[in-house]
Amino acid sequence: MPRTRLLLMLGAAIPLAACGADDIASPGTGGNIIINNPAPTPAPSPSPSPTPTPTPGVTPASGCPTIADPAGLTDSGTITNPTAGTFRVCTLPARITKSSQLPKIAGLVYRLGGRVDVGNDLGATPTAGEASVTLTIDPGVIVFGGVGVSWINVNRGNKISAVGTATQPIIFTSRDNMLGLNTDTSSGQWGGVVLSGRAQITDCDTGTAGTATCSRQTEGAADPALYGGATNTDNSGTVSFVQIRYSGFILGADKELQSLTTEGVGHGTKIDHVMSFNSSDDGAEFFGGRVNMKYFASIGAEDDNLDTDTGVKANFQYVLVVQRSNVGDSIIEADSDNTADGDNPRQNTIVSNMTAIHRISQSNNTAILLRGGTDYGLYNSVIVAPNAGSCLAISRAQTASATANPAIDELGAPVFRSVVMQCGATKYNGRNTVTDAQVASIFGSGTNNNNDAFTPTLTGLFVNGASETAVPAFDVTGLNADPQVTGGFFSAVTYVGAFKDANDQWYKGWVCNSATADFGLANTTGLCTAIPTT
Repeated sequence: MPRTRLLLMLGAAIPLAACGADDIASPGTGGNIIINNPAPTPAPSPSPSPTPTPTPGVTPASGCPTIADPAGLTDSGTITNPTAGTFRVCTLPARITKSSQLPKIAGLVYRLGGRVDVGNDLGATPTAGEASVTLTIDPGVIVFGGVGVSWINVNRGNKISAVGTATQPIIFTSRDNMLGLNTDTSSGQWGGVVLSGRAQITDCDTGTAGTATCSRQTEGAADPALYGGATNTDNSGTVSFVQIRYSGFILGADKELQSLTTEGVGHGTKIDHVMSFNSSDDGAEFFGGRVNMKYFASIGAEDDNLDTDTGVKANFQYVLVVQRSNVGDSIIEADSDNTADGDNPRQNTIVSNMTAIHRISQSNNTAILLRGGTDYGLYNSVIVAPNAGSCLAISRAQTASATANPAIDELGAPVFRSVVMQCGATKYNGRNTVTDAQVASIFGSGTNNNNDAFTPTLTGLFVNGASETAVPAFDVTGLNADPQVTGGFFSAVTYVGAFKDANDQWYKGWVCNSATADFGLANTTGLCTAIPTT
């Protein structure tokens, strides 16, 4: 819904206006982004002169680098952050047609002027000699959305190589963040990062589910942004040590992007160490394909946090979810009840070592929602949801069915092992012919080291205490949701939750800090509201 924007006074008033989701605290950004500060007022001549205000440390690079793409980068002037300094702005072309690299240069940031496509859509099926394009983003690079509808779409057959490090993560963020306007409740200011691949999907816009004829359109995209195929080995590139801040701008018809959206990517795609901060939609959503991800932090998402759909086969390990107070929806949402939920392949998602802090107090809200016939496994996890309407909801008889049926790719009822939950008065919610008692039976509190009456002893918000340490862990090394992959994805663990203890700091150095999730400022790149100077 429309919201009123702030007025930014930098020499002249620049009006900013856009639309965002119902819960958006700081809506998406529109308009031009170039900020050229006026010359400072000269110091008064009488002696003694007042002590000058220190100048922020970053000074703009002299110009934009040359990249391989023939369209090149556009020098769009400078942008000033009140605490970090002034940066040279280099705008990416609307479509990158030749493999290009964005180097880390002191005093320089990269801008998305709208939708930026990596390569052309090369179709559902690979062909010899196709003109594949790779966009490489170096460690420490900052890329920001110059307008609300800015987003990156890696088209089918192309790749992104966004590989940061534990000390130099890549940051995707918004114009308002660059200008120092954001707070810990800002959100929805640009689109997000989308990887479109050629692996199997369901819920086709055209074609037959699970085949190369099946394709879908990216939600909300005005122009074609297709995904789907039958190549489960497909590779859309690598995303590693990345922050994605303030995403989720509405592209159209109430359709928002997430921080990270994968669409039919194959298991050749590598994803790890990803932080979503204040997405106005989901922290991340995975539409079909084959997905493997370790080390994911979803902080402050205003819808769901780990959302899986349309026949995805997914493995996730080490997941931290922290909601803002009464902002957001479910921790986990799996699939949708619709006329296509009998399509093959059927979703199978396995999650191990999640710690989730659910902070929604609404009678119709549930921490975990499984529906649409999904197969699902949750292992070695801690769910803190004392005010939720329910801890676990299961919808439709097919989702709850205990009968495995290979003919329809059905593995049986959802599986829970070594999962402990702190719930409110109502723990279970059955929907669409599933009863509350069936849901309770599927979870099986008191068996398989599951406990729906757990009292957490977490310290520092998410670090295991004595009660968590006492829960025996389930051996997940033999599990894999992807039937075409041999060998295990999951690491052996001796503990439940995302972190073994206070010394287990897989977030250290590459996440940002906020009031929602305090990692300890020294362990981060700084505040999520701030821009790093290195």
